[in-house]
Amino acid sequence: MDTTRYSAPALEKGLDIIELLADHPEGLSLVELGRALGRTTNEIFRMVVTLQTRGYLIAAGERYQLSLLLFQLAHRHQPVRSLVSTALPLLTQLAHEVRQSFHMCVYQAGRVLIVAGVESPERWGFALKVGTLIGMTDTASGQVLMAFQDEAERQRMLDLHVPVDGELEVDPPALARELEQIRQRGFARMPSRQVKGVRNLAYPVFGRDGHAIATLTTPYIERIDNAPVPSMAEVGAKMKDAAYTLTSLMGFNLYWEATPGESA
Repeated sequence: MDTTRYSAPALEKGLDIIELLADHPEGLSLVELGRALGRTTNEIFRMVVTLQTRGYLIAAGERYQLSLLLFQLAHRHQPVRSLVSTALPLLTQLAHEVRQSFHMCVYQAGRVLIVAGVESPERWGFALKVGTLIGMTDTASGQVLMAFQDEAERQRMLDLHVPVDGELEVDPPALARELEQIRQRGFARMPSRQVKGVRNLAYPVFGRDGHAIATLTTPYIERIDNAPVPSMAEVGAKMKDAAYTLTSLMGFNLYWEATPGESA
């Protein structure tokens, strides 16, 4: 099909602006937007004003940032809304049982989006904000989402990968080895590559096709006082049970069996 016959230059211009600002949470000025897109300020001014009027952009001084409207629209999409509404009671129960924070992530256009989260009931803890985009290649959640796909889909995800601010570069052969280890183990366990002292556990939630549609993740914080809290292995066992339950509720009645001897 000749796609040029059906092109919509104004729409493409608006999408270019949205996608660019998604990579710059600090916002960009009109001049910076134009420079990055190879357009003049006059070319993008009306589109920026329209996006702001429709609620997709917010102005902070001379800079423009994405609003949360796209995130809100994504949550109105039935599959995501169903997943989140089903997961939240499980995440809440899990957080109270093991005294850790939890979040759920999904793949979104080359990055990983946090769509649900529950904070630890402890006096202190570590949690990620709902709506945050995180790296796909250097996080436990992103690696789990990639590990439990077929090879063609995994390559497509890598081809579309859009690094977030601060995302570490990962050597492709090293990444392939890490993904294979995750498949053998059945989950990801790794020190955080963003915050010292945090260890991440992530378990896959499977859809009906047997591929990961989401992850259940905890940024595990180890207590060093006398508080009677579950160990990392105990937390992992509870997480696997919750991920299995959520997988079943999503319509898939099997769960990944790890290589014998592997545990959290």
